[in-house]
Amino acid sequence: MTYIRKLIKVFLGIILYALGVVITIEARIGFSPWEVFHAGLANVLNLQIGTISIGVGLILITITTIFGEKIGMATVLNIIFVGLTVNLILNAEIIPTSKRFSFSIIQMTVGLFIMVFATYLYLSTGLGAGPRDAFMVLINRRTGIKVGIVRSLIEITVTILGALMGGLFGWGTIMAAVIIGIALQTVFRIFKFDPRTVEHEDIKTTLTSMLNRPAP
Repeated sequence: MTYIRKLIKVFLGIILYALGVVITIEARIGFSPWEVFHAGLANVLNLQIGTISIGVGLILITITTIFGEKIGMATVLNIIFVGLTVNLILNAEIIPTSKRFSFSIIQMTVGLFIMVFATYLYLSTGLGAGPRDAFMVLINRRTGIKVGIVRSLIEITVTILGALMGGLFGWGTIMAAVIIGIALQTVFRIFKFDPRTVEHEDIKTTLTSMLNRPAP
């Protein structure tokens, strides 16, 4: 796969991930687990959620790098563009706000599966994972625990910590923390994808390869 195709796949993943986030937000039955954590930490430190999100991402990247995972181009693009795309979609108001609880359940589930499919897209390029996905892959690789279980354990942990710090959560948060792992295992199984087998390029290697690529 050429780097152009890989980058297209990464950006498609980023756009779909942001779309999934907005769909879960508009379900109106609770923040997603990581957003509960960000909101709780923001409450404690008296900072904006966006600032906390970037800070948490940098901390996770540092941890995963120490343990041998690589920071790739997709990692950097994820940090920069997911939040921007979420804001664009929210401002465009193209996703309807759920008015009924039954529809909210469906909307939350659809949003989670879109986020997981997006995760598969940019992970499979080998250009690096988003900071939270890289952390998930690190735990999966180091422990051998199934990736879906790892994802659920992480989501449940950050939900509890965020709630203890005052982050807002609802039924949708609990639902997301449980379903995300099932969705991840399902999507990865459908595409026969094992994140432990992917050797990610660091950003220096990718840029060097792109610049040295012979002209057609």
